[in-house]
Amino acid sequence: MIVRSFRLGAKSLLLHPMRSLLTVLGIFIGVVSVIWLLAISEGISRAAQEQIKDLGVTNIILKSVVPEDGSIEDDEFWISYGITRSDYETLTKTIPTIREAVRIREAYRETHYRSHSQNARLVGCTPEYAEVMHLNIDRGHFLTKIDLDNDENACVLGAGIARRFFPINNPVGQSLRIRDMSYLIVGVMKSRVPMAGIAGSLSSQDFGDDVYIPITTFWRRIGDRTLTIKAGQRSGQEVQISQITFQVDSAEEVVMTARAIEATMKRLHKSEDFVVVTPLELLEQARSTRILFMVFMGLIALISLLVGGIGIMNIMLATVTERTREIGIRRAIGAKRIDITRQFLIEVTVLTTVGGVLGIIGGLSCPYALVRGRSLMTDWYPEVMSGLPEVVMNASPVVLPWFIALAFGISVAIGIVFGLYPAVRAASLDPIEALRHE
Repeated sequence: MIVRSFRLGAKSLLLHPMRSLLTVLGIFIGVVSVIWLLAISEGISRAAQEQIKDLGVTNIILKSVVPEDGSIEDDEFWISYGITRSDYETLTKTIPTIREAVRIREAYRETHYRSHSQNARLVGCTPEYAEVMHLNIDRGHFLTKIDLDNDENACVLGAGIARRFFPINNPVGQSLRIRDMSYLIVGVMKSRVPMAGIAGSLSSQDFGDDVYIPITTFWRRIGDRTLTIKAGQRSGQEVQISQITFQVDSAEEVVMTARAIEATMKRLHKSEDFVVVTPLELLEQARSTRILFMVFMGLIALISLLVGGIGIMNIMLATVTERTREIGIRRAIGAKRIDITRQFLIEVTVLTTVGGVLGIIGGLSCPYALVRGRSLMTDWYPEVMSGLPEVVMNASPVVLPWFIALAFGISVAIGIVFGLYPAVRAASLDPIEALRHE
């Protein structure tokens, strides 16, 4: 009987193909919307969490910043702020939970190789920096403790700047000039995905244009003072350490250690010319935000399905009116109300099932379609796309199995709920009145 009911339902729907197609289209759009929006939100969330994980969940980042309250002392031209070498000694000696502390000093400098020039981020660091920032060596080796102890004029190039200076030749063993000082290239790093700015405290980093030198060499050759010239105006800054990344043994010690670092720095500094960032806390916030974001996106997509459900109700009510005489004939020859109700619910189920299956196919195409669309938009509107956050540009949609099950289940449920009233109304028609209907 059920098989026969499905056959009758399919035949009835095929009598009005355009009407049935539009109804299926409404469900299709709703299912695709649910899967796409959830997949995009999951992809963006995962990309953001990966950015934070790259910083290390057992790491604590202390960074020098210009204070916003204007309390910094201005010595006519040079302004001095940020972490000092004495701060580093105090923190590492007084906070026992700190296992390791990696210092860096950074500045932007023009680098030269023969007649070629390239603006690069010059990073003075220690040998542990590569491990902390998840940087892998491609050729040669990273900076060593001997380079650090002897203030060697050695440098390691990022993948991007190495390709531009040495498109064919091996850079290792060659020399670069920075401030008319020659540096021997001892290694080249592998390419790494750029890191977007996080929580407004850490700026984005494109590791491809980095040049790494020993931090002791930076202090001796470059010094603490850096001069910046923008739009014809000059400004000088004096910073001893740009950033310290502290490592602790376990995630349980992160919050406690971060509070101790912040309290010590507040005691040592009159102004808040520093910021403490804990990736673990950012990761927990990102995970909480992910749930809210997905719920919000899911509600938006659910609206599309509700619109499709309303369309089903309108179509089925019109169908009941058109088939009133048919219903009267079936009741007259012995069909029960449950038979009429089942017949109309089966027709609704067929519509929602077909729309749901097509919607799943469309939803699975989300990763390819979005990447392709993003590529086309980058070609057509490069300025607009360049203004988008890195996490949006690099994120790829992730379609989880439960997205498909949820979207399909909701589509069928909405179809049945919105089709129930027309089905009950059809079954409630008086047989005699239905036979009189023209």
